[in-house]
Amino acid sequence: MSALLLRGVELEGRVVDVRCRDGLVVEVGPGLRSGPDEEVLEGSGGAVLPGLFDHHVHLLAMAAAAASLDLGPTAVAVPVGLDREIRAAVADGQAGGWLRAAGYHEAWGGPLDRDRLDRLTGPDRPLRVKHRTGHAWILNTAGCIAVREPENRSGWFVGRDDWLRERLPPAPPPDLAPVGDRLVRLGVTGVTDATPTGDRGHLVVLAGAVTSGALPLRVRVTGGLALAGLPRPPGTERGPVKLMVLDDDGADLGGLIEAVASAHRGGAAVAIHAVSELGAVVAVAAWAQAGVLAGDRLEHGSVLPDALTGFLAAQGVTVVTQPGFVQERGDYYLGNVDPDDLGVLYRCRSLLDAGVAVAGSTDAPFGPDDPWLAMRAAVDRRTRLGAVVGAGEALTPGEALGLFLGHPDRPGGPSRAVEPRAAADLCLLDCPLVTALDELDASHVAATVVAGRVVHRRS
Repeated sequence: MSALLLRGVELEGRVVDVRCRDGLVVEVGPGLRSGPDEEVLEGSGGAVLPGLFDHHVHLLAMAAAAASLDLGPTAVAVPVGLDREIRAAVADGQAGGWLRAAGYHEAWGGPLDRDRLDRLTGPDRPLRVKHRTGHAWILNTAGCIAVREPENRSGWFVGRDDWLRERLPPAPPPDLAPVGDRLVRLGVTGVTDATPTGDRGHLVVLAGAVTSGALPLRVRVTGGLALAGLPRPPGTERGPVKLMVLDDDGADLGGLIEAVASAHRGGAAVAIHAVSELGAVVAVAAWAQAGVLAGDRLEHGSVLPDALTGFLAAQGVTVVTQPGFVQERGDYYLGNVDPDDLGVLYRCRSLLDAGVAVAGSTDAPFGPDDPWLAMRAAVDRRTRLGAVVGAGEALTPGEALGLFLGHPDRPGGPSRAVEPRAAADLCLLDCPLVTALDELDASHVAATVVAGRVVHRRS
């Protein structure tokens, strides 16, 4: 159908109807009559919101993780649990074929290296384990031999995804349909895929999934500097250029300055990955030399010292943060992070008070994929075991929701509104907004609408 009427929805404290046509909201008001060509979605007094936008995810990694052995915190609570999961997967699998695992982190899996993996797999089954940060793989001896790196005694391969992919057996692209289904059930109508790839095939796979309906939402793609000047295939929108500042190469300030300047010369904003204090300092230093372009973003900003906030605010750099990590990894942080840094982990309140634009994201699959969980963490700052990390950084529920309502081009800017001429990307809840803000739970998502089309309706 070309038109949709949401009937009896709560919007800004009153019950109205919302008419959508040709991908846009065209009319808002009480008592609208449905036309013969309109699909009707009953709101029953539930709040209607702009659809949630997750400003930093990794879609192909989400699909791959779903098809991998899960070593994340829901499956592995303690190191012995990791041992149990890997041994069981080896026993169930075909000898000689690769086993892929994802979600590992020291916080719940304990230290991991080639020797420990060998004790779990034996000599014949190649295994590769993706670190929860997404920037490292750990291989056992059979895996190291299979990728022609037998001399790597630790088994760790950091920042070598493209290199590793070339040495692995060819594999079909992962199925993105379950990822799309999961996202729209959460009320998500759009994402920015923040993978720093230089492979145009990554874009083609994502575009194909959008046009086929496997990803029934809006998809913006960053990509590395090598893709900056290439046209985006139909189905994807152009995002900023993703640049990496890793701890082991954070001193390469000159290279980052040139990369920022190169992207800007081509008219592209940049999204700089920086998870450490060093990384944040280097990113700001690069911007100070190369200049800032509208749309520039600092990704993660896990540890942001006060000395940087003035620059970020004055230059209009948005911080795209992941408060969900406080919930997922907070107990590990409490025992392993410098006490002086605990109060500035995944800052929210102090950044907003300093005038810094802040947007929310999940970093899925490297963080929990549920934006409502991230909102709750931004409000209560509680870990999985109930401890509080950085209480002074807590937001109000409305502010936490706003982290996921910014425009894709202006994350951290004013929230999108449900009004005529706005994109008909909507999240319908089964309760009034006051209840949703009190609970911040995905269970209240009743329907999701993208471009005026119902892509999820709870049965």
